[in-house]
Formats: sequence, structure tokens, C-alpha cells
Amino acid sequence: MSKPFFNIYSHDFARVAVGVPRCRVADPVFNARQTLELAAEAAKNHVALITFPELGLSTYTCDDLFHQGALLDACTNALGTIVAASEDLPLAMVVGLPLRVEHKLFNCAVVVAGGRIQGVVPKSYLPNYGEFYEARQFSPADQATCSEISLLGQTVPFGPALLFQVENLPLFRFHVEICEDLWTPIPPSSFAALAGATVLVNLSASNIVVGKSAYRHQLVGQQSARCLSAYLYSSAGTGESTTDMAWDGQALIYENGEMLAESPRFLDSSHMITADVDLGRLSHERMRTGTFGNSVRRHAAEVGRFRCIAFTLELPRDEKLPLKRNVERFPYVPADRRRRDERCDEVYNIQVQALVQRLGATGMEKVIIGVSGGLDSTHALLVCAKAMDRLGLPRANIIGITMPGFATSDRTLLQARQLMDVIGCSASEIDIRPSCLQMLKDIGHPFARGEERYDVTFENVQAGERTSHLFRLANLHNGIVIGTGDLSELALGWCTYGVGDHMSHYSVNASVPKTLISHLVRWVAETGQIGSSGSEVLLGVLGTDISPELVPGKSGDQPEQKTESAIGPYELQDFNLYYTLRFGFSPSKVAFLAHAAWSDRDKGRWPEDLHVLRNEYDMAAIKRNLGIFLHRFFKTSQFKRSCIPNAPKVGSGGSLSPRGDWRAPSDSESVVWMTELENIPG
Repeated sequence: MSKPFFNIYSHDFARVAVGVPRCRVADPVFNARQTLELAAEAAKNHVALITFPELGLSTYTCDDLFHQGALLDACTNALGTIVAASEDLPLAMVVGLPLRVEHKLFNCAVVVAGGRIQGVVPKSYLPNYGEFYEARQFSPADQATCSEISLLGQTVPFGPALLFQVENLPLFRFHVEICEDLWTPIPPSSFAALAGATVLVNLSASNIVVGKSAYRHQLVGQQSARCLSAYLYSSAGTGESTTDMAWDGQALIYENGEMLAESPRFLDSSHMITADVDLGRLSHERMRTGTFGNSVRRHAAEVGRFRCIAFTLELPRDEKLPLKRNVERFPYVPADRRRRDERCDEVYNIQVQALVQRLGATGMEKVIIGVSGGLDSTHALLVCAKAMDRLGLPRANIIGITMPGFATSDRTLLQARQLMDVIGCSASEIDIRPSCLQMLKDIGHPFARGEERYDVTFENVQAGERTSHLFRLANLHNGIVIGTGDLSELALGWCTYGVGDHMSHYSVNASVPKTLISHLVRWVAETGQIGSSGSEVLLGVLGTDISPELVPGKSGDQPEQKTESAIGPYELQDFNLYYTLRFGFSPSKVAFLAHAAWSDRDKGRWPEDLHVLRNEYDMAAIKRNLGIFLHRFFKTSQFKRSCIPNAPKVGSGGSLSPRGDWRAPSDSESVVWMTELENIPG
């Protein structure tokens, strides 16, 4: 039976939760009841795994009460209640309690699922400094000599090196550590990740003091990033004794350094957070990061100690289960304005620094750039201007050329003139129509005989003439030609090969997608970096339809072509590019994410700029445009990317240079991607 498309478990996601129950000191019955209430709520929300705080069945602040047999027996009985209840709950639970093993007492995490105890993990590192006295009551994990224990009539695995595998969710393997384990130089979870754990779980008590919450974020975020994993963190909350400490009940879920969920702190009631963890993303990151595999080999002894316990969960695979996770519509452009401005500033400076270095290496002091009055050449010109400023050279060393052709509009021609004026470059204008007409006549094209044939030859003659002029001008002025084409165009093959906009001496935009370039230009305008008159020109460019302006329109000044009518909306195609190039996701997963991001304009975050059109796309539109992307990206365009000019990589979202992120055969087929596309609804 085929997997339902609109279900997170069909696309390598897993819903996880962190619960912080209200508790009572030394009252395991009450604590178990509160724990099960949160577990039942999690089950209703289709959670696969929920974790609770350290020593949650007893509470952490029992001190020497931990040596009272009555309390220890009550904790074991409370665990029995949870195990029995788990038979009717289709999820795994991780609960904390003290357990007697080999005449020693251990601070333990117990994994429960399907009416059974799947394993018991003792705490490895016991804090015995500051306000902590755990070594007074507990023994560390390495003092145990057994690998199995008898508990509630079951023989169960025991030890810190246990991995728990959800058999019917192959990428879901988790490891459990307890509080201080994370605070050590090499946490046990580091080796667990190398042994295959994609989800790391931490049962913590962690009293609160000033600044500690932020430090927890740093620890959890960095551990999830370093281990290429998800990390679930639960700390004790209301009900713990405040005899000497206070508690805030913080719960965190991170994935590869990114926070997915955080609970409010200092709540008086039980609370829970959930998040949908992308196991496929984590798996891909490990696969592409060769040093992760190198670390497995380097630490083979530690990795080899782990035992894997497998069990199944009753996952809700046969129903519609939408993604509960923010998926950015513009993965290259942060929605938050402050972060967006930081991103623009950094990208801009990367481009400028790269061009400065290239000019220094060539010993040349002049650049030649074709200025169309459109978006890409505008931004490239801004980069050139900043590079000249940084080199202490006059902007007149920028040779700006606008080259109107058969379909150039009055608007873009005016914008090109105005832009070169406000930048202060050396500006000139070359009408390419006579030379194009001569070329068309030489090759016997019907247009030269008066026929209105606007075919690809007609278009490429103009593109080639422009590039030919630029290179000869570079010879004349002893400069280099600056390429203006962007990452989105390279992905879709939307450039004229060889003697066309495909070629230059150095390309500054080749790793910057179209959606980010528009924000870069707006950022320059809004920050007034070229004066108020310059900002007005930039805003005019941003309001211009994207077109190559190579085919005359039927009415007056407007060109016939609209780029997005031919290759799809750039906002969707940049989305497709990001998840295909950066994470290697299959078409079905890309479409699933696109539907989550774009199907409803009223959901999710938008960039905080009023100019952003709040478009939405149904599944049919998503599938249609994804088909355009897949065919062009995998089948028809690689030969252009295999020989592109030098250009700086600017973001982790990828570069299509064969010397950078992407190496692919120019004659590959797209059949496997297009075949999967057919199975996507819409």
C-alpha cells in the first residue's frame, strides 16, 4: 500500500515531545499520574517519543530520602503503573527514577514502550560541587558490573551505552543521557551519535540561577549541531523543593543547532512542547559530512560498546498528519528583519571581498559590466562600486555599458542610465541592433529579410553581441568583465551558453539566488548607501518585471517575455533549489515541504517587508513548477554549470560551481526524479 502523502511519517519526520509535569517531593503516585497525563496528551498529538525530567517519579530534591526503602519501593511501583499504561499508548516514554542495582543506587532513565521496559540507562557523571551532592546518594554508571537487570518481572538491558531503535521508523534511533552528562567535555551522547543515534535525549533537573537558561541553550544547541542530531532536553519545574534551590521547568528541542521548540519558564502547571524532527535531513547531513564518518573510525572502541534495542511503535501512518513545523517560504532570506539585514550585510561583503581579491590578483584596476536596468546587473554594479571604494580607486574605473536591443524597454534603459549616474561610473551606451542585424543577415536568419521570427537564434544573437562587446571593451581598457547572472538562473539553465550572459572573467552573483538578490538591492536602498536619489532608482528596479528583453512585444514599449511565465515563480524555484541542492531531498519531500510553506498565505512567517507579495500555491501549482525545475536542473542545464567562470560561494545553501558544491555529469537523465514526481498528488 502506498504511503499517504500528507503525513509526516511518510517523509522521514518524527514528532517528539518534552514534558515537564508538576510534581510533589517524594510522592511517586502523584508524579506518575502527572507524567501519564502528559503522555496521554502527547499520544493524542501523534508523538512518537516523549521525555520527562531527571528523577521525575521521586523528584530530584529528595536528598537523603533516596536511602529510604519505602520511597525506592514506591518509585518502582510507580514505574509499574507507567509500564502498564504504556500498553495502550502508541509512543515511547523516558522517565527518571532511582533504582537499586547490585547493592548500589543509580540515578536512572527508563525507556518504556508497548507495555515493556525497553532499557535502563544510569547516569554517568554525578555532580558533587556547588549546590550538588549526588555522589552522597548515587553511584556513577561505571560502577555497575552487570549489563542486564531484573525489573518488574522483566530482564532488561542496563548501562549507559544503549541505543533504542524504532524498527518501523528506520532513521529514528535515540540515546539517553542524564543532566550532568551533557555538561562534561565529551558527553556520552557524542559517542552515541557516532554509533547512529539521530535523536539525543536528556533528562535533567538543573536548578535555575541567573544566566543558566542561556547557557543551557548554548549546550543543547551546540551538542545538536556537533552531533548532527536532534536534542531533547527536559529540566525539573514546579513542585521540586526550594529549600536551597529554585526551578524553572525549561524544556528545549533543537535540531542541528536550530531551536525548534522552547517552553515558557516558571509555570505553575504541567506543560509540554512538541516538534517535528527531520530525521532525513540529519541522515543526509551525516552522509555528506565526511568528517562525521572519520570520527566513527577514530572512536571505534567507544562506538563498539553500544548495544541496540529495537522495538516498534504504532505510528499513525494511514491518516492525514500535517507538518507542525515552521518551514520558511524563503530559505535564503530570513523572515526576521534584523537577521535579514545581517544576512544581506554579510553576503554583500563576501561578494565585495572576493572581487577585491580577484582584482588584486590580476593587477587590473578596471572592471567592465553590462548594465541592463534589471535586478542582477544592478546588484553586481553595487558590488563593483563598493569594491572600488575599498581599493581606494575611483568609481570611474567601472566601465558601465548599457546595450539596448530590439526589445529593450524605455523603463529599463532609463533605469540603467540613472543607475550608472548615481554610482558615478564611466557610462556609455551601445545600440547593438545594427551589429545584430548584420549577424542575422550573415547567417541567413529570416528576421534580416523582414520576417517577424523571434526564435532562440534571434534571442541569442543579441545576448552574444552584448557579451562580445564586453570582452572586447575589457581588452581595450585592460579590465575584466564582471558576470551578473545569479544562482537561480544557473540552476534552471536560464542563460545563454558561451558567448552570452553565461560567460565573464569573474562572476559576483553566481552563488546568490534571485530571491536574495532582490532583498540585497532593497537593503542597499533602505540603508541609503548610495544616497536618496540612488535609493529611488533601486526601488524602481525592484518594481520592474523580470525579463531578458529579447523579444519585442506586440504593444509598444513592453517586451513580450516574462521570465517567470517560462520557468516558474522564482520564489518557488528557489525553494525547490534549496532543498534539492542543500539536502538532496526527493521530489516528494520537497513538494511536501513546499505545501507546508506555501499552501496558505495566512500561516507561517513572512519577511517583515511590506513589499513582499503574499502569494500562495496549491498542490497542482507546486507539482507543475517542481516538474519544470527537476527537468531543467537534472536534464538540460548541467553542461552550462560544468564550465562557469570563477565566482565566490556565499552561503551554505549551495554553489553550482564544479569547483565548489556541485559536480554532476552533463548528460545525466532526469527520469528517476520525474517518475517520483508523477506519484505526487495534484
